[in-house]
Amino acid sequence: MEPQRKHSTALHTCHPCRRTIPYRIYAVFHTCGIIALMYHHVHSIVNANNTLITCLLLLSDIVLAFMWATTTSLRLNPIHRTEYPEKYAAKPEDFPKLDVFICTADPYKEPPMMVVNTALSVMAYEYPSHKISVYVSDDGGSSLTLFALMEAAKFSKHWLPFCKNNNVQDRSPEVYFSSKSHSSSDEAENLKMMYEDMKSRVEHVVESGKVETAFIACDQFSCVFDLWTDKFTRHDHPTIIMVLQHNETEMMPNLIYVSREKSKVSPHHFKAGALNTLLRVSAVMTNSPIILTLDCDMYSNNPTTPLHALCYLSDPKINFDLGFVQFPQKFKGVNKNDIYASELKRPFDINTVGFDGLMGPVHMGTGCFFNRRAFYGPPTTLILPEIETFGPNRIADKPIKAQDILALAHDVAGCNYECNTNWGSKIGFRYGSLVEDYFTGFMLHCEGWRSIFCSPTKAAFYGDSPKCLTDVIGQQIRWSVGLLEVAFSRYNPLTYGIKPLSLLMSLGYCHYAFWPFWCIPLVVYGILPQVALIHGVSVFPKASDPWFWLYIILFLGGYAQDLSDFLLEGGTYRKWWNDQRMWMVRGLSSFFFGFTEFTLKTLNLSTQGFNVTSKSNDDNEQMKRYEQEIFDFGPSSSMFLPITTVAIMNLLAFMRGLYGIFTWGEGPVLELMLASFAVVNCLPIYEAMVLRIDDGKLPKRICFLAGLLSFVLTGSGYFFLK
Repeated sequence: MEPQRKHSTALHTCHPCRRTIPYRIYAVFHTCGIIALMYHHVHSIVNANNTLITCLLLLSDIVLAFMWATTTSLRLNPIHRTEYPEKYAAKPEDFPKLDVFICTADPYKEPPMMVVNTALSVMAYEYPSHKISVYVSDDGGSSLTLFALMEAAKFSKHWLPFCKNNNVQDRSPEVYFSSKSHSSSDEAENLKMMYEDMKSRVEHVVESGKVETAFIACDQFSCVFDLWTDKFTRHDHPTIIMVLQHNETEMMPNLIYVSREKSKVSPHHFKAGALNTLLRVSAVMTNSPIILTLDCDMYSNNPTTPLHALCYLSDPKINFDLGFVQFPQKFKGVNKNDIYASELKRPFDINTVGFDGLMGPVHMGTGCFFNRRAFYGPPTTLILPEIETFGPNRIADKPIKAQDILALAHDVAGCNYECNTNWGSKIGFRYGSLVEDYFTGFMLHCEGWRSIFCSPTKAAFYGDSPKCLTDVIGQQIRWSVGLLEVAFSRYNPLTYGIKPLSLLMSLGYCHYAFWPFWCIPLVVYGILPQVALIHGVSVFPKASDPWFWLYIILFLGGYAQDLSDFLLEGGTYRKWWNDQRMWMVRGLSSFFFGFTEFTLKTLNLSTQGFNVTSKSNDDNEQMKRYEQEIFDFGPSSSMFLPITTVAIMNLLAFMRGLYGIFTWGEGPVLELMLASFAVVNCLPIYEAMVLRIDDGKLPKRICFLAGLLSFVLTGSGYFFLK
């Protein structure tokens, strides 16, 4: 563990969270409660008539206890850090070079103007411009994205000087010009006209689906668009690398477009493969010691972000084994109470300060400053790439537009280049999981690298979050499959990670690797007690039984601790309520179907592809519902069949339980409390089933199937409970 101490350097400090001691004390009491609950289950199995029901409850509680243990491992030593970038003193020539990797894959789901704004915001960092190189990976191989970046390169010659001369804080042009506080000077108005003109050209090209010759102003780039022939597809095309702007003639950042070679017969490893291509191409061209990875929708909100990262990466007392500095993901456009829990406050804030007190946070896939050396083996053992001269310590001193440099860059971006090499296994981003960020961070930690969580007061980055529940669930199905790929591999954090890391760090990683296992207790507790309640049978202790209070204490204690976590890290009561409701929705949709998809994939009955989450917000009606905090189940809602079924069964159980209060006497009180809690959580589902007529309602087909399934489960439960 990293102790709660002040570092000797004045560039940064760290201090423990005030809740640490109370949480450690509570952990002892909660652990005793769990042990007592397990004893109660075992005793019930020995003495009960229906052992199957008790075994299902025991299995659910084992999963809940394990997941609580993984969460508690991150509550035992949480820390907060503070950086002082204003104290970072260095001459412009002494700043380390910075390579920025931006990934995009689909010009329709990730609009090119979004990519343009992200690129311009980091090109305009408060950092020596000639030290910055921005590489944009276009895995969709789209001429539309290339055209947009060509336009961005021209606009940057005006935008960057304006930002730095006027100390502009919002360095994404879209954000700056849409704010009411932007300057009304003649220079600003002229720039706004230039930006709107560029935006209209790019959007016209995207709408038409092709780049017309009339829009290509620069002759040197006109021939590259000839590559987009009828045989050119996003899954089968040659390497395209274009230097759109370089700092050899003027003090401006480099801007390089990269679309790696694709072939239908060669594996491309999704985003991890694209990032490894950028690692090699940048090693050939600039080989900067620091790398920033960004999603295309994560624009820079703080122009001094690199200085915050350098407060750690330049500290000689900690930078020997410092692999990366992770910034939190923040989102703009989230509605007031975050109905879809899009902020993901637990993984991005609450859990991360807990990881930071151990070996450091997990890699979150974006907003991360890497030490390039971390991609080439453990801190004490350098693993050189196949071309040894392009190791992480080489100084790239040749012009990036030199013919031999461009030729080599094209070569290392080939689809067969990685064959029989260490790429993806010992070097670079790691292959083997759809969640390449989580897996890569885990492997770096196992190799001995540490990481640091950096969360400045002014958010470093802002991105877009899904505005439709279908997109939210679809994204997390993909995450679930990727996490299960790690959990059921030789790199399981509990077996592979416990030796190089520690028990607490391994448990912390298990919290994500076994995330989809939440669906087991949610399915059991969402159906079994409700069926029992409908038939007037108790599966929990009655109110007169002392064990009744153990359930009450564990439930209230767990939720109280979760709420305190949420509030202490800046959340609100309403956001917490929506977050715990989305935990139930995710468990009965994305986790459930992720488990199913992974099982089918393991049995070679299905192949999970990488589906880009849409960041386009063109549906006005959908946006209106989102702003009004109305759940939007989307046009294809088959994935909501389990949650709709559980909602119906809990409503039936709740009504039956209310009636039973007057006829049963003591009755199944815990079952009624559980059903009541579920009914309150499911109010948006009942509304979407019955009261709404808009396009975001639940389809009648899903409602009918859910009702039929509820009837079958309730009927079969009668014989099951006998």
